Amino acid sequence: MWRSLPWAALTAGGGLGLLFAASTRLPDQAPGEELGLTVLRVTALTGGVGLAFLLDDPARHTTVASPLGRPYRAGLRLAMAAPLLALWWMAALILLPGPTRPPLVPVTLEALATATFAIALATAAVRFTDGAEVGKRAAAWLGAAAAVAVLVPARWGLLTLPADRWWEETHVRWALVLAVTLASTALCTPEPLRRRSVRLSPSGGL
Repeated sequence: MWRSLPWAALTAGGGLGLLFAASTRLPDQAPGEELGLTVLRVTALTGGVGLAFLLDDPARHTTVASPLGRPYRAGLRLAMAAPLLALWWMAALILLPGPTRPPLVPVTLEALATATFAIALATAAVRFTDGAEVGKRAAAWLGAAAAVAVLVPARWGLLTLPADRWWEETHVRWALVLAVTLASTALCTPEPLRRRSVRLSPSGGL
């Protein structure tokens, strides 16, 4: 299972995110908190794009016959990736200079909700399609959702700034995104129930 994880996608998404975070150290003077928040949001998004590939399994049509169900296999993949994800996020926060760091708890909530959203999209793609590698589709959906979030006005959206009066309300919405995506992941992870076909005999019986 460890060898089958999509390391290329995870490494590419995580590495690009850390490059964004490290870019705040390039100027002679540390950028402001607002730019740091934007950088961390982009970092979280790139990490989410990598996580969208977490459930890719080229051998899906073979492992489906395994006595270990999909919830176990998906949970094992997530358990392997979660500690690495936590370390990656800590590294991203450390790379930002002190004056650049936004409030850590709210921005970490945003990053966690972005990650669970990506996993929920991948889980739904696995549930409702027969594709073995659904990461590209899930990543595209995540990118589309991010584009929509940018267009929503701050008052009703998810991308307010700490100085905005809707900052706290925004993170109530982020918490709702987290809760909904966790519930969606839990509902979509089990194998779908297959309907038994009922055939009638020529005499009309079953």
